[in-house]
Amino acid sequence: MREFGYERAFDVSGAVALLGDDPDARFLGGGTNLVDLMKTGVERPARLVDVRELPLDRVEPTEDGGLRIGATVTNSDLAAHPEVRGRYPMLTQAVLAGASGQLRNMATVGGNLLQRTRCGYFADVTQPCNKRVPGTGCPAIEGEHHNHAILGASEACVATHPSDMAVALAALDAVVSYETADGPGELPLAGFYRPVGDTPHLETALPPGALITAVTLPPAPVAARSRYRKVRERASYAFAIGSVAAALDVEEGTVREVRLAFGAVASRPWRARKAEELLTGARADAETFAAAADAELAAAQPLPHNRYKVTLMRNLVVAVLTELAEEADAR
Repeated sequence: MREFGYERAFDVSGAVALLGDDPDARFLGGGTNLVDLMKTGVERPARLVDVRELPLDRVEPTEDGGLRIGATVTNSDLAAHPEVRGRYPMLTQAVLAGASGQLRNMATVGGNLLQRTRCGYFADVTQPCNKRVPGTGCPAIEGEHHNHAILGASEACVATHPSDMAVALAALDAVVSYETADGPGELPLAGFYRPVGDTPHLETALPPGALITAVTLPPAPVAARSRYRKVRERASYAFAIGSVAAALDVEEGTVREVRLAFGAVASRPWRARKAEELLTGARADAETFAAAADAELAAAQPLPHNRYKVTLMRNLVVAVLTELAEEADAR
């Protein structure tokens, strides 16, 4: 591990000033991903700015009826918050599916959004990787890729984003607030992660030196009946091989509103806009759900060893939406 400096910030402006424009400095929250990457040499910051003491650790209602979640709220506190559990259950379920209890106690909301891929080639500094060292290649395309992207990938990178929480936030139209030396700003989660293209090392649209301060959830009555379902290779703590965040409002057998996002299939949480469009106003049955999933997955470009994800995601969409529709019928 490279030698590094350490400073603790106690207010947002001070934290931003400490980081400055230094490309070798990093904000440190819970450190559950960053510190691991420092140990392996993937991340080599010259300085860490500890932001855990910033006053960003509250979940508060917004004037329009949504929720504002501070960036240093721990994953455990987020999942347990009564407003989140009652109004946005898919978010609680996603957070609880995402890590062990010990990690949830440390990990922060802001850090969760910025965690980096678990692709083995990215994590191994002896291997080439365009995300880690631009221009060196993507060995996963010809190598080990059974858990890599089937949507939105490119010849430069086929890695997937590991966050469960971000998938639920994508379905909920969350907005990320940040602070820079030039003042505050906002990014809808739909535009927070950059398309992979030929620059996979540029992962978010955050300005240089920006500090995430909060995530805001707009009011979404449809989210009260929602679910996050994760498929993984073992029952204990593991990253997803596919996941779905879904919310469904059904009246007299017809879909009035639906939210749908996929995880572990792309370099970012994948909002299933085409499927949502086809489902809105349609019959809430398994045949319709399957057709919508097929339409969304028509753009998939799987590699030889991850073709199974197309079928897995189709079945997952049908199962989760069917469960939500049956619950609506039982009301």
